[in-house]
Amino acid sequence: MSESLFKKLESYYDEMVSIRRYLHQNPEVSFKEEKTAHYIKTFYENLGIEVRSHVGGNGVVARIHGSKPGKTIALRADFDALPIQDEKDVPYKSLVPGVMHACGHDGHTATLLVLAKALNELRDELEGTYVMIHQHAEEYAPGGAISMIKDGCLEGVDAIFGTHLWASEPTGKIQYRIGPFMAAADRFEVTIQGKGGHGAQPHKTKDAIVTASQLVVNLQQIVSRKVNPIDSAVVTVGSFVADNAFNVIADRAKLIGTVRTFNEDVRTNIEEEIERIVKGTCYTADSDYEYQFHRGYPAVVNHKRETEYLAELAGKIDEVRWAEETDPEMGGEDFAYYLQHVKGTFFFTGARPKNTSENYPHHHPKFDIDEKAMLIAAKTLGAAALNYHSYQESKDSVEVGK
Repeated sequence: MSESLFKKLESYYDEMVSIRRYLHQNPEVSFKEEKTAHYIKTFYENLGIEVRSHVGGNGVVARIHGSKPGKTIALRADFDALPIQDEKDVPYKSLVPGVMHACGHDGHTATLLVLAKALNELRDELEGTYVMIHQHAEEYAPGGAISMIKDGCLEGVDAIFGTHLWASEPTGKIQYRIGPFMAAADRFEVTIQGKGGHGAQPHKTKDAIVTASQLVVNLQQIVSRKVNPIDSAVVTVGSFVADNAFNVIADRAKLIGTVRTFNEDVRTNIEEEIERIVKGTCYTADSDYEYQFHRGYPAVVNHKRETEYLAELAGKIDEVRWAEETDPEMGGEDFAYYLQHVKGTFFFTGARPKNTSENYPHHHPKFDIDEKAMLIAAKTLGAAALNYHSYQESKDSVEVGK
């Protein structure tokens, strides 16, 4: 069955590229993806595939029913873009000023659409049901996964698989990890209220910049002195704003930063520790403060059996030259929510562009992918979906025998 699917995917590769480039030229940012959602819905309608739109917002969910009984397997692709100006010199450059697909979600969408088309043509031979989850708003918390789950996208689903085209790794590489794979991504904001004044009379003020600067330094002690070295964590201050004239002592300063963790206890402890340090630093400076901690996506925690299955299967695909377990990634992904509800795994598909003088990272204005990686992603996801029925049955029988 996998070979029949692979041949169909290879024959539709040009269509996959065409879809990806159309989406790349017509990007829409998170929560505003109406045209993209309509494009996806129309694609399925034209194929006669059962489809539901406006799932949890702009989400789209399609279902392909095989002729034989079996498990229900979900495959997910996100389709939102970023508020970044496309600076690439390519024919498919974004036509929308200030918006581009700088993370590969256009490729994810093209991969899943063509995979669905190929699976639909094989439906008389398929076991079970295949759920294609096209998710909006992955890039911006609270994301689209939560609302889509609440609206029933995982109803009846036994397992879910997803991939991210990963431009930092070469095409032909699959990276996976059992357990924590991508970090919980949180945001904190601290506003310090001092007492402004003349730059020549600091003794009459409560300098918000000095207090905020001290706070930045103090926050660096959290990971080095308050987190077990065995655990991983990041506390980063990414924004420091206290806009004033050169001869004015700041009345107010604002810090914005991010926290990345894998362990929920560590996550909670850091949230509390930041406030303790903010309180102490501001008390010493005789200044007031406001503190907010916004919880973003939880950590992506892959299920053991499904990840082992994916790793074994990926190594048998001709175009996959390496299938390796990798280190955890500190980036965040709201695929985490799906894995809290059903078994599954999330993995990286190498997509580094070839024949370029420089490889640009995700979220860069010149970001691009090797489009051949989409075919590898489609084959890997498709094989995972097709073979999960027999794999699950064999595992279940082994466990019963124990």
